Amino acid sequence: MLIPIHAVVQIGSNGFRAFLMRRDILYSVIPAFVIGTLIGSYIGGKTLFALEIWVLQAILGVFVLYATWAPKFKSSNPGPAKFFGCGVFGGFATMFVGGTGPLVAPFVNAACKERQQVVSTHASLMTFQHLFKVILFGVLGFSFGPYIPLLVGLVGFGVCGTIVGKRVLDKLPEKVFRIGLQTILTLLAARLLYAAVATYFA
Repeated sequence: MLIPIHAVVQIGSNGFRAFLMRRDILYSVIPAFVIGTLIGSYIGGKTLFALEIWVLQAILGVFVLYATWAPKFKSSNPGPAKFFGCGVFGGFATMFVGGTGPLVAPFVNAACKERQQVVSTHASLMTFQHLFKVILFGVLGFSFGPYIPLLVGLVGFGVCGTIVGKRVLDKLPEKVFRIGLQTILTLLAARLLYAAVATYFA
């Protein structure tokens, strides 16, 4: 239940953020990512119960660490082809682990020159990814109806947080943003690896 509910909340939060910052979005990478996500989400939906979650968590954790710290990756300026691959893997993974933002973020960080572009592009890509996931979970039979009051409250607070966050972002120095993003991605990758180990030994 957590993964589809989380997806709806992320659509509200990321969708509003993308709309608010639509002028900063790096639109050139969106089509390839969307096509990749469609393919990955479909494959993930077909194999939803066939893969051990800890395996995917471990793979994600290792890759995020690599993509965050490898100098060649950070300076690679990824284009549509790499975003297509990111979409396929991210679309597949998101059906199992919910939040794949840390997987997509290093690609966006490497492709964008300004912090506003990083945030807006990442928000737009995640909106599409979570939208496809909600549709697939609906097709698989998940009922969102009982959770509507909860979702309205979560999405509403997400919108409020986005408004405040954009004001902070505009005042934040570029270097501080990049260091902060790198730190957060490292912590999230470590958490994924810890969760993989904990799940394996559970």
